Amino acid sequence: MEQRGKQVLAMITMEKEEDPIKQIKLKFKQIEFGFKSWLSKQSLPVEAAVVTLTAGLQGAAMGAIMGTITRDVSSSIPTPPSTANLTPQAMASLQQAQAMAGGPLVQARNFAVMTGVNAGISAVLKRVRGKEDVQGSMAAAFGSGVMFTLVSGVGGPNLAQNAISSGLFFALAQGGIFQMAKKFSQPPADDLAYNKARSMLQNLGLQNYEKNFKKGLLTDTTLPLLTDSALKDVNIPPGPRLIILDHVQSDAELKESRGRRA
Repeated sequence: MEQRGKQVLAMITMEKEEDPIKQIKLKFKQIEFGFKSWLSKQSLPVEAAVVTLTAGLQGAAMGAIMGTITRDVSSSIPTPPSTANLTPQAMASLQQAQAMAGGPLVQARNFAVMTGVNAGISAVLKRVRGKEDVQGSMAAAFGSGVMFTLVSGVGGPNLAQNAISSGLFFALAQGGIFQMAKKFSQPPADDLAYNKARSMLQNLGLQNYEKNFKKGLLTDTTLPLLTDSALKDVNIPPGPRLIILDHVQSDAELKESRGRRA
């Protein structure tokens, strides 16, 4: 895996062009691949902490922008004097309104908690369960909703009950979005013959060459039979060809398939 990662990075470096925009894109691609490669080698606690922190920082930036935009809304919500005779329900409603329409710092905190907790739980479940599905997405959203309620102050007097209710709402909403995205992102029927090839190319960071596989009709059933000449015939450069062939030779499932054919 490490050698393959070095080959991918070397290939990306060789593909640099003089176009500055393409160079910037390639640089970000290098950084992203290197970060993911490093993260995949870390222990579960380290991965969870790093993912939570990075997602929390992104959420904080987003919340700060949102808080700046809605600053006028938060300033229009009056703060009652200490002598005001408000019922607990009225005070809770006022606190919820202030929390939802807070300034940049308040919204940065709220968004950081939502995105950080969601990403952290997702990373842990994906590493433990070995897959990313709607159940994991809903579990992450539930934890995100609970923590948001606890931190933001929108829970009111019935904090535990409202935290669970918010968690369930977040889970149902994210589960629905996950299923809709999955439905609309399903490949056409003709692409079903390239599921394994597509997954292989994505794992190797070579998804740009999926069209080459389709052009040469290199379907999933041909993967155990791939040769350098076959990949060359569909105009895949030498670097990616080496990486693909190395994977094909070392993959246990493809080895077994070759053995049955022999």
